[in-house]
Amino acid sequence: MVKQQDKQQNNDTEALILHAAEREFMSKGFIGARTTSIAEAAGVTHAMFHYYFRTKEKLFERIISEKITLLRKAVIGSIGDLNAPLGEIIRNIVNNHLEFIVANPDLPRFLVGEIFSNPERSASFLDSLRAIVPTFISTLQDKINDEAAKGLCRRVDAKMLMLDIASLNVFAYMAVPAVNAALGDCMADADAFFDLRKKENYDTIMRKLRP
Repeated sequence: MVKQQDKQQNNDTEALILHAAEREFMSKGFIGARTTSIAEAAGVTHAMFHYYFRTKEKLFERIISEKITLLRKAVIGSIGDLNAPLGEIIRNIVNNHLEFIVANPDLPRFLVGEIFSNPERSASFLDSLRAIVPTFISTLQDKINDEAAKGLCRRVDAKMLMLDIASLNVFAYMAVPAVNAALGDCMADADAFFDLRKKENYDTIMRKLRP
């Protein structure tokens, strides 16, 4: 029983550090993040922080790795049943990806900043994308080609299609202050905006695919 309690306490402490570190990294970037600030926000000593994660680099890698895993599940899992109509698959991709962005609104801006400010540190993140994206794109392209051959959609490049989806889903959440300023605080009702973006983005993509 004691060992079980110790294990749970360790898990809880690790989760607190990870949560605090994610906020620190997203708001200040890797260079600006401070392990002392992370430890303080997590309610642990600096020594305890190092006991769990050793270095800021290891903590950063852990967080990025977990985000990539979540993204992979969200997007690749969207393909689902290949016998389903392309429109249903596209809806799943748009919705699942947008849900991931809404759950991690600071992540796209953070990753873009890190890629440009320190390409070497971003190499593992980019390698992770290269490991999962080609198979996904190939599978989606096969589905598009199959339906296009039947006259059910236009034959389009799956890479460009995914770039369209990512752009439509990500931009508003990367530029919240500008979007609200330009469009009259349209994101004030987060749930209503989210539902509207799902519909608008899906409709936009489907218009591109219309034969």
